[in-house]
Amino acid sequence: MRKGLFAAVVIAGLALSGTFALKAKAAGDYLPVGSKAPDFSAISQEDKAVHLSDYKGKWVVLYFYPKDQTTGCTIEAHNFQRDIKKYEAAKAVVLGVSLDTVESHKTWCSKDTFDFKLLADPDHKVIDAYNVPISERGTMKFAARTTYLIDPKGKVVKVWEVKDIPNHSEQVLAEIAAAHN
Repeated sequence: MRKGLFAAVVIAGLALSGTFALKAKAAGDYLPVGSKAPDFSAISQEDKAVHLSDYKGKWVVLYFYPKDQTTGCTIEAHNFQRDIKKYEAAKAVVLGVSLDTVESHKTWCSKDTFDFKLLADPDHKVIDAYNVPISERGTMKFAARTTYLIDPKGKVVKVWEVKDIPNHSEQVLAEIAAAHN
């Protein structure tokens, strides 16, 4: 009887805790297209504060990702790096944001030679300002893979809940090109 009761309590506890429970806004609750993108301050892998307002007059690809040096995040970051000259030609900057620390970003950028800025948001101030969902697995937290395209005037032009990681950079570039026409 005790073993059965113990097992029922453990199973109920696991069901309540969830393996991957959302702790932030629900998906689809992102900032609306046409809204003013919130300014922010976050520290990059270069130990410098970065603000959205630093890029007034440029397109900003503000992409949120779950975790440094994980498979999907590495593919996504390498594709942005591969296309960095195309972004520069389009007068656009790429800024990656995760809950990881500055030290984690430094290690990853050094290892994988990323030229664009990765912003540390361990207190999820930027993530919360952009209504990006946060999920938890045990004690680990992860931002949902989300990208905001912000125009040179600071307005949200497009929001992606990224599902197609290998083609995402091309999708963003196509959106910028379409806006230029």
